[in-house]
Amino acid sequence: MDKDNLSVVVHSKGDLRLEQRPIPEPGPNELLLQMHSVGICGSDVHMWLNGRIGDFVVKQPMVLGHEASGRVVKVGSAVTHLKEGDRVAVEPGVPREVDEFFKSGHYNLSPSVFFCSSPPDDGTLCRYYKHNANFCYKLPDNLTFEEGALIEPLSVGIHACRRAGVTLGSSVFVCGAGPIGLVSLLAAKAMGASQVIISDLSSDRLAKAKEIGADFLLPVKKEDEPKEMAKKVEGMLGCMPEISIECTGVQSSIQTAIYATRSGGAVVPVGFGADMTTVPLLNAALREVDIRGVFRYRNTWPVAISMLASKKVNIKPLVTHRFPLEQAVQAFEMSRQGLGVKVILKCDKNDQNP
Repeated sequence: MDKDNLSVVVHSKGDLRLEQRPIPEPGPNELLLQMHSVGICGSDVHMWLNGRIGDFVVKQPMVLGHEASGRVVKVGSAVTHLKEGDRVAVEPGVPREVDEFFKSGHYNLSPSVFFCSSPPDDGTLCRYYKHNANFCYKLPDNLTFEEGALIEPLSVGIHACRRAGVTLGSSVFVCGAGPIGLVSLLAAKAMGASQVIISDLSSDRLAKAKEIGADFLLPVKKEDEPKEMAKKVEGMLGCMPEISIECTGVQSSIQTAIYATRSGGAVVPVGFGADMTTVPLLNAALREVDIRGVFRYRNTWPVAISMLASKKVNIKPLVTHRFPLEQAVQAFEMSRQGLGVKVILKCDKNDQNP
């Protein structure tokens, strides 16, 4: 058995290291995975730079990474649905107990849920990683490992669109064309949205949105007034959108989303911003615009795999950069600078293919 378990570990604010960790032994209901492709998420970068996200604080060294796929190399004694050699996508959030949230199907909201790279739970940016087998999903032969890793961000888009009620003929406004804005666009189109308009500060990101199916592009400048931007959305669409999916967390963008949304519609804030944000709540209340929160996702992996395997969704264009695991620090620096869209780390030194 290989002894190399190179891992990407955050020790504290701004302190990111590559170090060797012991290869874990899977329990009865677990799998040992040889990791293949792991995407860098904005939250990983935030955790590195700030040592925390909200109430989740790095208090001890922690392995980063949660957008992951790999190959099964060891199977726990109680696992029957997967075998050695299977290629799997990893759902990073695993409920620890059968509480009220688990019973009602909202396992993502369980306070004790395990989640890769959310302190103190170690993530997937390593050579070998063990995970609950019930939250590993076999990849069809026509999907690459990278597509398997990108099921995680795609799941955010699927869950946001489900919460928003996207359906056949929906008109949707997506604020922000970063990775989460782009997967929300992909999910909305696949779920039947007839028109999607997407906004961003970056012309490069808007060009990527156009490439993957956006109907209208709205360039934004920092000084733009939310009410004016809302008018532009209506002007471009020919109507006010029924649904706005806010993927920036920026106060002015959240305000734009509320003003832009049709009366009786819904705003789904996905992006993380400041703890306290000023929003036109009265405007939303008097027009019956629902504001529906999202926290990660639930029950999305089987749907996402079907969407990708059937070619209803093509997520491959989101990958713009690849680095071997040994170059993780450079890869994180590239992500920090906002270069490209999705940076993937290749964790299997003998297989750097997509």
